[in-house]
Amino acid sequence: MTASTSGVITLHVNGEPHTLTVDHRTTLLDALRERLGLTGTKKGCDQGQCGACTVLLDGRRAVACLQLAVAAEDRAITTIEGVADGGRLHPVQQAFIELDGYQCGYCTPGQICSALGVLDEHAAGWPSAVTADVRPEAGPPALTDDEIRERMSGNLCRCGAYTAIVRAVAQAAKVVSA
Repeated sequence: MTASTSGVITLHVNGEPHTLTVDHRTTLLDALRERLGLTGTKKGCDQGQCGACTVLLDGRRAVACLQLAVAAEDRAITTIEGVADGGRLHPVQQAFIELDGYQCGYCTPGQICSALGVLDEHAAGWPSAVTADVRPEAGPPALTDDEIRERMSGNLCRCGAYTAIVRAVAQAAKVVSA
């Protein structure tokens, strides 16, 4: 007798529940793109190295190609399709447009989701590898270009739009924290 490799799960994506029958080996990325039609999240390397598939799981950054769909059950999943507030863009999205934080656009959904995580992590006082003073009482470090580059380093851009991406994250940080 063989154990079943499929199961019914509920994914809470962009505030909406979705009940799916999936193979237990299905990645969150494949469930989002192939089963739910949310193709904004991109498949780049499919090895967790490029960040194109970055989504937010319970508000934290995650590469969807390494996350099993069954492990994301009943967690809050935010994809690029759920970032805007109706017709109003999130400040990170607006900054990417205003400052040309994209070229071909393939990595942009993952970059934006990662930037959202970066801003939340920074506001919570989480240090990065370049943070000089990591003592909790020091509070959040200044969000310098070096801090942004380090925090966004898991997201690759083949076009090399890094300078504009850093500027966009910095601009969005000012709007979000205001």
